[in-house]
Amino acid sequence: MVKNNLKVTSKFYVTTPIYYANDIPHIGHAYTTLAADVLARWHKQKGEDVWFLTGTDEHGKKIAEAAEKVGESPKQFVDGLIPKFKDAWKKLNIDYNRFIRTTDKDHEKIVKDILQKVYDKGDIYLGDYEGLYCTGCEAYYTEKDLEDGCCPIHKKKVEVLKESTYFFRLSKYQKKLLDLYKKGFILPQFREKDIINRVKEGLNDFSISRTSFDWGIPLPFDKKHVCYVWFDALYNYYSGSGKDKKYWPADVHLIGKEIIWFHTVYWPAMLMSAGIELPKNVFAHGFWTFDSQKISKSVGKIINVDELIALTGNVDSVRYFLMRHIPFGDDGDFSEQALIDRHNNELANKLGNLVSRVSGMIEKNGISKTDVKLLKKLNEKKIEKLMGSYEFDKALNEIFAFVDVCNEYVQSKKPWETKDKKVLFELKESILKIADLLLPFIPESAEKIKKTFSAKKIVKGDVLFRKIENSLVDGLKDGIKNSELVKGTKKGL
Repeated sequence: MVKNNLKVTSKFYVTTPIYYANDIPHIGHAYTTLAADVLARWHKQKGEDVWFLTGTDEHGKKIAEAAEKVGESPKQFVDGLIPKFKDAWKKLNIDYNRFIRTTDKDHEKIVKDILQKVYDKGDIYLGDYEGLYCTGCEAYYTEKDLEDGCCPIHKKKVEVLKESTYFFRLSKYQKKLLDLYKKGFILPQFREKDIINRVKEGLNDFSISRTSFDWGIPLPFDKKHVCYVWFDALYNYYSGSGKDKKYWPADVHLIGKEIIWFHTVYWPAMLMSAGIELPKNVFAHGFWTFDSQKISKSVGKIINVDELIALTGNVDSVRYFLMRHIPFGDDGDFSEQALIDRHNNELANKLGNLVSRVSGMIEKNGISKTDVKLLKKLNEKKIEKLMGSYEFDKALNEIFAFVDVCNEYVQSKKPWETKDKKVLFELKESILKIADLLLPFIPESAEKIKKTFSAKKIVKGDVLFRKIENSLVDGLKDGIKNSELVKGTKKGL
């Protein structure tokens, strides 16, 4: 169980990272965005006023270089990719409130205003910097951070950069940051020790501007410099928090663990300097790997959203698998067979079969209202607690344990023989509760279940999850294996 200081309030604000707009979205993007969608839908069901923010990070050297390679301006380049992100989220049934872009005018204005405020406070100063820089990370590294002279994330040689730059006085906020961590700011809890130890070692002021390229927000106090991508990008969470910043502070920032330093050190210090209330939590999840290597374009391994959906042909199967297969926060290795197995065994055999059998028996025999004692075997309080601590896999395990209970009830009571309308009523009400609990995870399927069992006349519906046969699995594997978007892998999906 992770500790958290998430409080039940009348509002709930969840964010994803804003993704670099330098290529199409893949499974790594999908994972974080889906988790945010599940949380947003869960809190909406509780009657809370929810705000869910996602978007794209569009400034910086990496974007400028990617645009130059294809002969476009940076703005043309990112404009061409944004529809692909929005389309991917539509395909995954992601219901966000705002898709923010760091080229949005309201965001750029807020960044300029805050830069000026922090500069006037004396927390930004001009200096010279020389360091080892990874363009992929948009970050400097020390020698001890490198692996054989390469970036630990992208496995590529770093470059030595020297330039005049403005610095943010991060060192000033060491004690305040350490005090913040005592309140359970960093989630899961096992990730906080490394951050605390590094901050205790001392903090260096960090560069917040560049002169080597011009694709960024100009500093309001020195137009020769553009804002460093992290100082610009992180403020999206504030600038995108609704009209008049209604939803700020965020209840939780969901991120991948590779950017935890920026979100738990840079970000709160920047907010402290600007006099802005801090978010309640940052939750850093693990990596999905394939062939034991991180799935990402930068290391030559990528599975995009279309390919992911194609493995089962069912969006809800993807949503279910990603939330069910590994504990949220841990690393996990992607397996197409595990995805197929969960689709067939849990969604098709257990849930789908229950829905099909019971709706068919009710269509033939009808129902008779009675006390639903079966629901006493469902531990809703435990599910609520697990969702509050981001333990999605365990919450789903509890829900499907009740699906098992319902299937066992069918077998023991044999309503196909007894025609017992009260038993069928109990099953109807139990299935409606299951649909409510599963709606954040598999919304399309859950809505179909609710529609079927809420109708005045219940009839057997279409098959929710069609089982995938081995011959189809092999064909899908071959299709993914030969895809141009899966490169550098030792084995295909």
